Amino acid sequence: MIFRRMVKLAHISDPHLPMTTAKVTQLLCKRILGYQSWHLNRKHVHDPAVLAGLVEDMQTFQPDHIAVTGDLTNIGLPAEFAAAGRWLASLGPADRVAVIPGNHDAYVKIAHEEGPGRWQQNMKGEYAVPEQAAKDGFPYVRVRKNVAMIALSSSVPSAWFAAGGRVSKRQLGALKTLLPRLRQQGFFRTVLIHHPPLPGQATWRKALWNAGDLRDILVAEGAELVLHGHNHRHMHEPLKTAHGTTHVFGVPSASARETRHKPAAAWNLYQIRRDEGAWRCDVKIRGMSSNAVQFAELRHVAVTFD
Repeated sequence: MIFRRMVKLAHISDPHLPMTTAKVTQLLCKRILGYQSWHLNRKHVHDPAVLAGLVEDMQTFQPDHIAVTGDLTNIGLPAEFAAAGRWLASLGPADRVAVIPGNHDAYVKIAHEEGPGRWQQNMKGEYAVPEQAAKDGFPYVRVRKNVAMIALSSSVPSAWFAAGGRVSKRQLGALKTLLPRLRQQGFFRTVLIHHPPLPGQATWRKALWNAGDLRDILVAEGAELVLHGHNHRHMHEPLKTAHGTTHVFGVPSASARETRHKPAAAWNLYQIRRDEGAWRCDVKIRGMSSNAVQFAELRHVAVTFD
């Protein structure tokens, strides 16, 4: 019975899909910085073959659900959002692939229907959220067996040379309501967010600018997991809360080759189950073991929530 109720949740982030062709008029803004960065550096790091190898490795584990925590695009071009929508469809049905936008997906202001709105089917939940939050579309909540995924958006257009984010007051208010409700209903609560959620996990230029507010809610109401991307690094930080330990995990870019400063592509598999009245989660951390695009288990972490 335990194994029938196990949920396998795969987590990938920051795929930075290949940049599409841009018109000169589309680059007369902050986008010019990202365009130059892509052609001078990032296209040599983010390799479609690496991403394809990671997806193939992930699919062999037949996850029940896939969470993609942002930065599918590079400079937020309409054509990039369309291409990312096709890539999401290749991962599986929309009701098994949840996505949230990252800072690169809000590089500049863009009409919703030309931007993240193209991924709307991947950003729908089936659990009722407070009415004031529904206006933003976030958070949305997906439920798979006894696991609830609460998807937040920290994606906001920012100034030149900034890559930070912010969770709206409406979202924070909804989260404060949802976390205790889901706990009382017996769900394993997993929060999805692009930026690292705790103060000090990123420099100010790249940080979640109201991380203190989010941390305070997590400390007061608890959650079992928080999954994020953005830093392109392996991260795991336990957070003590009023209701046990929240484990905060981050993953590297899903398409990256190893560099002097950042690890190669990796993804995490969370195997979640209820065992003798307590939550258990086995985390398989799988990454590219060589430049030959071969993936292997890097380490295994068994986390508890007391």
